[in-house]
Amino acid sequence: MEIPRLEIGARALDALLGGGVESGSLTEVYGEGGTGKTNLCLQLACQVARRNLWTIYVDSEGISIERLVQIAEAHGLTSAQALRRILVDTPKTLEQQEIVIERTADVMRERSGKLGLVVVDSATTLYRLALGQEGEDAARQSLSAQVANLLHAALETSLPVVITNQVWKDIHSDTFEPIGGSFLNHIAKTIVRLDRLKEGWRRATIMKHRSLPEGRTADFCITARGVE
Repeated sequence: MEIPRLEIGARALDALLGGGVESGSLTEVYGEGGTGKTNLCLQLACQVARRNLWTIYVDSEGISIERLVQIAEAHGLTSAQALRRILVDTPKTLEQQEIVIERTADVMRERSGKLGLVVVDSATTLYRLALGQEGEDAARQSLSAQVANLLHAALETSLPVVITNQVWKDIHSDTFEPIGGSFLNHIAKTIVRLDRLKEGWRRATIMKHRSLPEGRTADFCITARGVE
């Protein structure tokens, strides 16, 4: 059975993912700052708004409303249409984020016909603050519960869920790795890494996918229109 996909609106990225982001699944996008994670999420949200559906956007980093409006207008939406259809929640602590995620999962189940997407950008910003602190174990348990809650709701409602993730540098391998450990990597059914290239270009690499080969890449750039 073919899995419905939400198009990103960038041909190379949609082709890379077999048509877009999978529904009924959790997709993780990770990379260094400035690699395009938030731009990709905002563009997905605008794609959903064009269908007159809502996006729940859990924002722990502070999205630019000006940038959202810019992408929306480039894709045929007015600022009012975009802002009305993208419901932003901004938790300030990991405890608040856990409450927001619980509420989001409930709304997914209760209003699935009106929703088109859930985004958590970034899922690990507030968790990262607890690393090396006394409450690190509790923070890890909280993060694990949050992403598990989202996955279960996605499976029940056939909605796409996209989470972005920050990275840390492994000094032994000299590579950037996603935060969150093996549990987050296990529970995400699709994992895409974003990297900077020269002259404003970026590269997306499939690190994990249920039906597509790992290691596939696509190059894209960030413009006034979003990701292209």
